[in-house]
Amino acid sequence: MNYIKELDGGFSVIENLKVSGAREGKYGVSIIVSPNSSASAVFTSNKVVAAPVKYTQNVLKKGIVSAVFVNSGNANCFTGKQGFKDCETLVELLSVDLKIPKDEIAIASTGVIGREMPIDIISKVAYESLSKLGSNPENSLAAAKAIMTTDTFPKECAVEVTLTTGETVRIAGITKGSGMIAPNMGTMLSFIVTDAVIPSGEIKKALKTSADISFNMIVVDGDESTNDTCLMMANGQSGVEVIKDGKMDSNFQDALNYLCIDLAKKMARDGEGASKFIEANVYNARNDDDARLAAKSIISSSLFKSAVFGGDPNWGRIVSAIGYSGCDLNPDIVTISIADDSDDVDLVKNGEILAFEDTPYLEMAEKIMQSKNIIVNIDMDLGDGEATAWGCDLTYDYVKINAEYTT
Repeated sequence: MNYIKELDGGFSVIENLKVSGAREGKYGVSIIVSPNSSASAVFTSNKVVAAPVKYTQNVLKKGIVSAVFVNSGNANCFTGKQGFKDCETLVELLSVDLKIPKDEIAIASTGVIGREMPIDIISKVAYESLSKLGSNPENSLAAAKAIMTTDTFPKECAVEVTLTTGETVRIAGITKGSGMIAPNMGTMLSFIVTDAVIPSGEIKKALKTSADISFNMIVVDGDESTNDTCLMMANGQSGVEVIKDGKMDSNFQDALNYLCIDLAKKMARDGEGASKFIEANVYNARNDDDARLAAKSIISSSLFKSAVFGGDPNWGRIVSAIGYSGCDLNPDIVTISIADDSDDVDLVKNGEILAFEDTPYLEMAEKIMQSKNIIVNIDMDLGDGEATAWGCDLTYDYVKINAEYTT
């Protein structure tokens, strides 16, 4: 897509946007300031919902967000009435310092569930973050770093897109997420800002479309968080409207999809303890819904993820995962192949098993499974549905990280 160009600098590419980040030990605070922006978000579908999610849902009823407060180190979830009061305290802090109405400040948190917010520490870090607000690439990187928990690297992306009208707008975003990642988002926080002009209702539609093919198609461990938030703001600084005759410009939607997929893949690559990246592509399924079921089932399979870690080309685990996914499958016509960045091999071709013991097919599969990037391709030969999902292997380190998470 030559109408999408990646840019360096993260949030710094967006005019009239200031961001910052600061940390003290495991506690971090990122602040995003984009005055009078149209905004919407998608959230976790977990029935246990953190206080900041509920708070931000109320803020978004107005459709305007001017600032976002984000903290790491504490999820502020299952904290009762005190959790909501802590949200109000932190929003008040921002409101007074930035002179922004409280009902235009969103809040998000990530960290340990069931622990009261260490409000004194978070407030202290918040003031430090406020003192560092700026619009340089370093500010964007600091914001991405401050929201990390078990992440091993910061995650940001920025693009410029040429619309079908020939006009250009920009989109930038940061995200965090490494564990507790499952379909329906994960312990992920993502914040996206564009300089386009978009009403909040249209942001909601566009963001849901992108989330469904990106954040909702990654799996690290199959656990779904209580705090997932993906919030998008449009500050309109470009003066360019991307809604024409009631329809979203297709190039803008493609660019938003591109950005969200890039951020989602970075989370999958950074799965807790991960040593390998997995991509599952399903083609010619009965429909797109079936394709999504099959793709997510493959990357969710603990058995297959363990096989990837061990470099074992046990393709039977792929077949099994597709079979219990709930999608339509005819074993007599399916084709299964695996690939890395340079080689590929068919394991099953139109229902015929090729990768027997001592065959060149199995030998090639064994070689491919040693690679850092493993690609699984499935041709269902049943229709025109397709989908892609991303994940990572399941390692000893994943167990170690999560055995010691609160200690």
